Amino acid sequence: MSISFLPKRHVLAALICLTTGQVLAAAPTLSLKPWAPNLSVDAVAFLPASPDGERLAASERDGLLLLDAQGKEQLRLKGSFNGVDSRAAGQQVLVASLDNNRQQALLVSLDPRKRTWGQPVYLPPRDYPVNGLCLYRDDASNLFLFLVGEEGKGEQWLVGNGATLNSQPQRVRGLPLPPSATDCQVDDGVNQLLVNEENVGWWAYPAHPEADVTRSPVAMREPFGEIKKTAGAMALVPGGIVALDPKAAQLHLYQHQGERWSAQAILALPGLNEPESLALRPTDKGLQILLRDDDDGRLYQGVLDWQPTPMPLTPVLPSVKALSQSDPVGRQGDAADDPAIWIHPQQPSLSRVLGTNKKQGLLAYDLQGKLLQDLPVGRLNNVDVRPNFKLGQQTVDLAVASNRDRNSLSLFSIDRHSGELREAGEIPTPLKDIYGICLFQPASGELYAIANDKDGTFLQYRLNAPNGTVHGELVRQFKVDSQPEGCVADDQRQRLFLGEEDVGVWAVDARADQPATLSSVIKVGPQLQADVEGLALYQSAAHDYLVISSQGNDSYLVLDAEPPFASRGAFRVGLNAELGIDGAAETDGLEVTSVNLGGPWSQGMLVVQDGRKRMPEQTQNFKFVPWAEVTQALKLP
Repeated sequence: MSISFLPKRHVLAALICLTTGQVLAAAPTLSLKPWAPNLSVDAVAFLPASPDGERLAASERDGLLLLDAQGKEQLRLKGSFNGVDSRAAGQQVLVASLDNNRQQALLVSLDPRKRTWGQPVYLPPRDYPVNGLCLYRDDASNLFLFLVGEEGKGEQWLVGNGATLNSQPQRVRGLPLPPSATDCQVDDGVNQLLVNEENVGWWAYPAHPEADVTRSPVAMREPFGEIKKTAGAMALVPGGIVALDPKAAQLHLYQHQGERWSAQAILALPGLNEPESLALRPTDKGLQILLRDDDDGRLYQGVLDWQPTPMPLTPVLPSVKALSQSDPVGRQGDAADDPAIWIHPQQPSLSRVLGTNKKQGLLAYDLQGKLLQDLPVGRLNNVDVRPNFKLGQQTVDLAVASNRDRNSLSLFSIDRHSGELREAGEIPTPLKDIYGICLFQPASGELYAIANDKDGTFLQYRLNAPNGTVHGELVRQFKVDSQPEGCVADDQRQRLFLGEEDVGVWAVDARADQPATLSSVIKVGPQLQADVEGLALYQSAAHDYLVISSQGNDSYLVLDAEPPFASRGAFRVGLNAELGIDGAAETDGLEVTSVNLGGPWSQGMLVVQDGRKRMPEQTQNFKFVPWAEVTQALKLP
């Protein structure tokens, strides 16, 4: 082991192999020396994309500072600030800090060339002390700010897009964080939030606002890991994490490997008593590093000759935006499930979106998402609609839903003028755990309901109501090997598509008198990730598409609806910052129509269930997306 000493007190270099306890011959080294000895700041960071190595600093006494590479002040925003993070935005840099006087998080744009600050934007005061903050930019250029508070309180705020800061930041979600968290950083490339828990270790969370709240350990304190005393500040570079144990005066290096982090080295920091602030900047010679010793407030600079291997980035899927959303459902938890679209025969703009609340019943919304009807008939799971059903002497449109309370089919008539739904009866089934349902209506005009059970059983019923009471005649039964749910029938081609959640999508002849021979459409894999959920058909004079909810990666896959079922690509539903509508994630059911419903729906509408309602956080709902957005995102013909 070699340790190189520099003049005065600062030095560094010792690397211990973490797997064998032996000293490595080609160990990364770090030699530190004092930087800007007359500067008094509380946090310092490198200015992003600065060719001259400029820095940002936050000071309780001197405000927000732009510094040159030698620490000379170039620009000042007066005030008292703590903590600093930034993102490049064209010619601008967007900066976040904590205003000590106002006790609020602040965002401000900086023009490094013109040496000017923009107009500061403040988040509303919080009801908890904020310990730290960090910025995150997603693949749609939305800018978010994470707040790390005391007693495990955390929040994510939408604060801008591109080079523009929002004049009114929007709270996206609360985030339960460790109780002794003080610092955070985000790796934008892999959408990961890193947070410390001083007495435990470092944690990683998904940063995307639509992601589920999960965490995985990066490293833990002894005896569960290699951290000797405390988990402190972190700095990120592509593929790697550099983190401080301030009380042990050690620097930890980690390589990102898939879902895990591999400890690479521990560097001692002799001469530093409590290193707190940490910043990195990649250079040709290695990682330029800035440290602040909280013991005496001095700053130190050096080069760490370590280069982690960047993680391969997941391909970015195009994103579309919802233009409206339904009112939240009236039950907590996993409640909303499957939508259907009823088309008004005379005025398509008066069409309605039906949605199941699997803890309550059936809901009906207008095209702006306003709740029009709530029919509390039981735990309805899936729903489908077809027109022109003879109910005695009446002609109505019919909605049929799977009722999990009674393992039955619940039927609803729809008035073809007003759109009003009424209960129209119930058909019992022998299924033990009814799940999904879809309708099939061939050119002959007959109507069939095809229901499935969690055990893979499918039952096909012919529906009729000559005396005004709906009856169901079982005409076919078949089975898949594991749990299904979503299905959709192509009435024109008499083909049924069905989803087997962990396997893929199958096609089968929808006619009751034909054998139920399964033909694979697409299997679960890189494009379609389990669970396979909602299925829907977009049918127009030019093209027919099968749309599938790929729940495992919060996306939607579009295939040609005819063999060989070629893939047209996948997309996600992202947030619409302008309208304050969040994206969609963990989607169960979906529905689509090509009918011109007027206005933005001239090419049709896609409706998807949103399993995690954000901005604000409420019970689940449904998102309404113009099909024109999907056409543009996937460049469909």
